[in-house]
Amino acid sequence: MSVAAYCIFCYRQIGTIGTPGPATKPHLPWHDISKYKPGGSGCEANLLVHAEEKKLFMIGKIAKVTGSLILGGFVFITYEVLSLKKLLQIDTQALHQEKLKSYIYVHTASLNQSEYQGITYQARKEIHKAVRKILETEAKFFRRPFKEQFSTFDGEDHECALWLLLKRTQSEDKEVRLQAVQDLASNSHWHGYQYGTVAQTCDQRTAIGLARSKDINLRFFLPPPPLPKIKNDYTIEDELRLLLVSLPQTYLDPCVQHFTSLALRESSQILAAQRGGLWCFGGNGLPYCETLSKIPSETVELFCLQALVQHSKVSSHCDKIEAKGGLQLLQRIYQLRKDSAKIQRNIIRIIGNMALDERLHASIVRAGWISVLAEVMKSPHVIQSSHAARALANLDRDTVKEKYLDGVYVLHPQYRSSQPIRADILFVHGLLGAAFKTWRQQDIDRHLDKKASEGQEEYSQCWPKTWLASDCPALRVISVEYDTDLSDWKAKCPVEAHRKSIAYRSNELLDKLRAAGIGDRPLVWVSHSMGGLLVKKMLVDASKNPEMEKMVNNTRGIIFYSVPHHGSQLAEYSMNARYLLFPSAEVKELSKDSPALKELNDDFLSLAKDKKFSVLSFAETLPTHISSMIKLHIVPLESAKLGIGDLIPVDVNHLNICKPKKKDAFLYQHTLKFIQDVLAQELGD
Repeated sequence: MSVAAYCIFCYRQIGTIGTPGPATKPHLPWHDISKYKPGGSGCEANLLVHAEEKKLFMIGKIAKVTGSLILGGFVFITYEVLSLKKLLQIDTQALHQEKLKSYIYVHTASLNQSEYQGITYQARKEIHKAVRKILETEAKFFRRPFKEQFSTFDGEDHECALWLLLKRTQSEDKEVRLQAVQDLASNSHWHGYQYGTVAQTCDQRTAIGLARSKDINLRFFLPPPPLPKIKNDYTIEDELRLLLVSLPQTYLDPCVQHFTSLALRESSQILAAQRGGLWCFGGNGLPYCETLSKIPSETVELFCLQALVQHSKVSSHCDKIEAKGGLQLLQRIYQLRKDSAKIQRNIIRIIGNMALDERLHASIVRAGWISVLAEVMKSPHVIQSSHAARALANLDRDTVKEKYLDGVYVLHPQYRSSQPIRADILFVHGLLGAAFKTWRQQDIDRHLDKKASEGQEEYSQCWPKTWLASDCPALRVISVEYDTDLSDWKAKCPVEAHRKSIAYRSNELLDKLRAAGIGDRPLVWVSHSMGGLLVKKMLVDASKNPEMEKMVNNTRGIIFYSVPHHGSQLAEYSMNARYLLFPSAEVKELSKDSPALKELNDDFLSLAKDKKFSVLSFAETLPTHISSMIKLHIVPLESAKLGIGDLIPVDVNHLNICKPKKKDAFLYQHTLKFIQDVLAQELGD
């Protein structure tokens, strides 16, 4: 356009060229410029006219080229604009309808369009804008922060709710932050794309908080990131072995080193040679390891994972696992072995151990474990969900100050809750027991007792988690698990006897319980069989340690289920029976003439009377079937009698003394009443 303007300007100046006066050349029209013929008289006039002719000739050429360019460009731009407009044409009515359907509302809002177009609605909007401006001016005048809830004062609920909540999840105010996460999790009207928005924009802390929210929608979480393909000549088993070979061999349990080096010496000579020595990693099932080369790869993976469990208990080894890509490798195995609950449980156990180190939290989140843990939390299997709950609790530093080391599981509350915790209940199983299966509901043969099974409530895999948590929601229910698998190994570990002593287990568990905050609140202990001896030993040891004295002072009561306070007749039976029920080291301590057992009982009685512990004991009256040929009365009535507190005989065997038949059974109801009585002040009853 500027070129065209220049041409016009030059043309309009043609008539003024030459000497001033009336004799001026007339203006020539555009179409006559090229036809102009030179004329005039005089040498000077001819030269001047000749110059004008050359100038007009050049201008004519420029005008032709410029006109063509302008015309062509204008046509091209017009075409492109019209085409683009056609492509971008949107049905605004359809878009508005979709908008009204898709957005969610923090508060209930009508979808009727007429309500958003009336005079009253528009007036309200204008008033909101005016109020916001007044508040902004006031905040600036008095130099104080402008409250964020007023920043969208004139906006629609469905326009600002999601982003306002996301902003609040990152607030420096902890209460605001926690409430925002709760609001996000509790709203069930989010549309699909909004779940995706939260998943992609929320920070690590918010994602963990959402995962620990009850009945959370799994669409809040991104799936695990895609993993690179493994080389064709490598298998998962090879990857696991290479990871184990790269880990340090320091700070591992001597028993673990002894047995695993023997088991893998023959089956893994090549990798052991690369290491320059023997493999040393943990796990049980060593009889199978003796034929490691002949068993399925899934079983080999399980042995390797059990090894990683042992390594993950050492903080420095966790750093190595993360640096070597262990989190991604575990994710791959988890996705491939969804049919193996045991493999998945060991993997989550490793993640729970690594989560104890806050430096690794970001790596765990990036590897996609939050979505996995959130999904496992919904599992109907109490063992799986409790392992995931422990891992998430160790990740959640916003609401959980305690740390749950390997073998310490929170049965209630497993989710974030506004319910204040008033007291703790701690369950300690016996040898060859477990943190979950020991406390399950008594098994009932449905075929033999059809009438009894009709109309019963749902079977409880762990009654402290279901029944007790329901009856006493203000309690934190914890179950501990300690190693009882060493007795399954055929070879004899040089340090096995020391490791299996009550004194060793007491020191080991006390450290774990202290990290879990046991002793900070009023406490009730619940124990079965030799777990009761362990409870007594822990209380006696804690009473001698000033740093753990509050664990003793806060103890309100103790429940003993068939605890052999004065020894057991097991020591008089065959080696097979002893190994089935109690390992050899404990059998020695269980003999009636055991000095250690007598000293422990005397020390505990003195402590219990001094601290005025409330004690309730249950005793079995039926023998336990060891085999089709052998019945044993494992803890006789006289051995279950502690000397203080109530003793209640129950017509069950040793295994079922801690497994009520149903929720309204005498065994559970009496246990519940004891807990409610000793914690009456804390529970407000």
